[in-house]
Amino acid sequence: MYVDPNFPTKKALKEAVASGRDIAYFQPGPFGGNEPTNGSIFIEGPHFPEPHRWYAQATVKDGRIIKVK
Repeated sequence: MYVDPNFPTKKALKEAVASGRDIAYFQPGPFGGNEPTNGSIFIEGPHFPEPHRWYAQATVKDGRIIKVK
């Protein structure tokens, strides 16, 4: 999955979540539309066509990212 906005580093994503920003997440392509609203998701970034340089596991609750590992 990807996040919006397109964070260049995992550290930037973690800081945004810690500050309380509402970060959207999505699955691109034909696999999208069934993103879980609760539980654990896996994120990669930055988005295609750039090469992925970071990977993270996030906890989501009610459709909102609340924690990033």
